[in-house]
Amino acid sequence: MKIAVTATGTDLDSAVDPRFGRAPYILIVDSETMAVEALDNQENMNALKGAGIQAATLISNHGAGVLLTGHCGPNAFKALRAADIGVANNAAGTVRQAVEAYAAGKLPLADESDVEGQW
Repeated sequence: MKIAVTATGTDLDSAVDPRFGRAPYILIVDSETMAVEALDNQENMNALKGAGIQAATLISNHGAGVLLTGHCGPNAFKALRAADIGVANNAAGTVRQAVEAYAAGKLPLADESDVEGQW
């Protein structure tokens, strides 16, 4: 499965960025091989509005089945659900640690957004 993780850098040892739409990078991690594809999210990071929705489209286009992030706003959450992408909030530590926590069942999927409006 491809897992999208918001990140401050481009590798597995980068810190998880707590923001979804405005994270500088979103890493697509293959959960079986731990291979990483780094997506530059600078364009969305600097958007005046709609950053979460655009980032949702970006990870959907790259085949992610789940998103690990710190927080996800309501519009982005709706867009991700519409694309059939699960969202696990409260991811922390490194990208590697977040993926391992999710694989171990320690990072459950959310039923709704955990913040109001843009975050």
